[in-house]
Amino acid sequence: MKNPKAQKLIDKIQRDLMRNGLVINTLVEDLKQLRPFAIEEENPLLAKVIRLAFEHLEATKSFEIHIPDDEPLEENEEQAKAIESSPQESLDYLLSLMHDTSIKNNVSDLREYSSALAEFAEDN
Repeated sequence: MKNPKAQKLIDKIQRDLMRNGLVINTLVEDLKQLRPFAIEEENPLLAKVIRLAFEHLEATKSFEIHIPDDEPLEENEEQAKAIESSPQESLDYLLSLMHDTSIKNNVSDLREYSSALAEFAEDN
């Protein structure tokens, strides 16, 4: 995200996450405050990931999506592998991706998070 206020909010969310763990109500409210910045920057992928993330947190009271694996997919492999991670680590990684969406790998991982969050929502 380019907006300095959005960057500060992401940093605040990450600090709170590291200090206090998954405090669902606070995380959901902070992510809801962050989403308008993504909309303002006309970044639909980021806006969607943020919405799916706070909806997931509200529904599960955790963050059950693992960090996407950076290994290339095999031709016959249908789904991306995920790295085993704690809910806190995975959410922190997702937030770190939001800092700079001009990096191709960040956008790729954001897409994987979006797919995983949407799939989890459909299954549950």
